[in-house]
Amino acid sequence: MAYFTTSDGLSLYYTDEGKGPPVLCLAGLTRTTADFDYVTPHLQNVRLIKMDYRGRGKSDWDETWQNYALPVECRDALELLDHLGLDKVAIIGTSRGGLNAMGLAMGAKERLSGVALNDIGPVIEQEGLKFISGYLGRNPAAKTHADAAHVMAQMYSGFTDVPQNRWLEEAYKHFRETADGLEITYDPRLRDAIEAMGAQAAPDLWPYFDALEGLPLACIRGENSDLLSVETLTEMERRRPDMISVTVSGRGHIPFLDEPESVAALQTWTNALT
Repeated sequence: MAYFTTSDGLSLYYTDEGKGPPVLCLAGLTRTTADFDYVTPHLQNVRLIKMDYRGRGKSDWDETWQNYALPVECRDALELLDHLGLDKVAIIGTSRGGLNAMGLAMGAKERLSGVALNDIGPVIEQEGLKFISGYLGRNPAAKTHADAAHVMAQMYSGFTDVPQNRWLEEAYKHFRETADGLEITYDPRLRDAIEAMGAQAAPDLWPYFDALEGLPLACIRGENSDLLSVETLTEMERRRPDMISVTVSGRGHIPFLDEPESVAALQTWTNALT
């Protein structure tokens, strides 16, 4: 296991494997490097780097929950690049990871060689945010991973034809089993940070998307996503007609990334990286 120390003293976990153009995987809001386990075998032509954000997975929790913010996470990503001696990196950004990728395009575009967005865009639908707020920062009622897997299969109604063993894998990724039941794998105060952000006026994110101009770009959308709408994806395609764009059937927020459509899009995208 590898760790680096941020400028404010936290130890953050990362992995680094493979050879080729460097690609940094940034996970969703409450997720970890494990999110990218499914796609890793399909990306053999790149150097794949994954990072747990502060407060998630194997990384340190921050004593100040206000630091669970996009600008701080972008800074952490840049400090990881500096730690690894990388001038540039492409990013696969899942949900919040895609927001961070757009933030980096706005503030440090010279450090990017490409971006692939997984079910995220410049407009975030309220229906999806409401669903996330329902579980954010709370331990599940399920007492075992098997119980949690059954609940997840019912909760994520936008997903079809997903075998139960995949939901069990997901349960193991997202929860730790303890004597008292299951626990989330992130700092519950992340909820405080998101609620504080929600109390502010939402910024216009289209300039952040437009900042991706000139970079190899891909976007993967779940057919039944409640966070990235068809209308938003259509506008993204209009602004970037060169964007690799696919919709994954039978998937909501977020695609697992090992679906044939996802793999084909990412392989085409990585082939465009230099």
